[in-house]
Amino acid sequence: MGLTARIRTRDGWAVSHAVVTVTDARGTQVLRAEADTEGAVRDATPLEPGAYTVVVTAVGYMPAAAGAIVTASGRAEIGTVTLSRQGGAELPPPGPWTIDPAHSGVAAVAQHLGISSVRGRFTDFAGTIEIAPDDITRSRVVAVIRAATIDTGNGTRDRHLRSPDFLDVERHPEITYRSTGLTAAGADRWTVHGELSLHGVVRPVDLDLAYLGTGADTWGGTRAAFRATTELRREDFAMHYNQVVQAGIAAIGTTLKVELDVQAVRGKSLPSA
Repeated sequence: MGLTARIRTRDGWAVSHAVVTVTDARGTQVLRAEADTEGAVRDATPLEPGAYTVVVTAVGYMPAAAGAIVTASGRAEIGTVTLSRQGGAELPPPGPWTIDPAHSGVAAVAQHLGISSVRGRFTDFAGTIEIAPDDITRSRVVAVIRAATIDTGNGTRDRHLRSPDFLDVERHPEITYRSTGLTAAGADRWTVHGELSLHGVVRPVDLDLAYLGTGADTWGGTRAAFRATTELRREDFAMHYNQVVQAGIAAIGTTLKVELDVQAVRGKSLPSA
């Protein structure tokens, strides 16, 4: 009996101590519960069968509402409720923003042997974001990644990835991305259009961008958080190396899933820690 729910941010983190309020069809509050440190709500209060409205609130987040039908069991299983940070429906304030590499991540995932994935990350990168004041679609982003800093947790594999078979870091030490446009894809989602220079090849690449919100940091500054993803075909960037291990299965997948977790600080100066 009772209510169960999971409260999460858009990027999957638990929202601890979110408050869940349940009202019946007459608008009368029948239950109020608080999420635990794992973002879970488990309340054993029995509910009469019928239709209810569930509202989830948390400090710093936009409220979320959902409908719930309680059956004869007296139980309401809400599932996962996703909260967006306040300000998440718009991009950050206009002006320059600098990507903070200490609190950001650039990762790529490739399929291995057709059955699992290998994840790598770049440890040296920098970038700037310019939020346009009048026409948000004219906002820009420029990012530069040092190709030699690829790290998959295996030295032999990393040396191979730096070789001419893949990144060829001696000839192409930098991977760069320059945006060419921005279009809205939802309330807090955007498509970033741009050009990626990788392995000496320049191709158009779109990023699926989620804006996660803006907030104050511990150094007196303002920070904005984003998550972006895209998928690349290795052959589009002249990286054709592969081995077929059995029955036509390639050792390394032909595509890469790119995952960017970005935290940017307003202005052009970063704190030292």
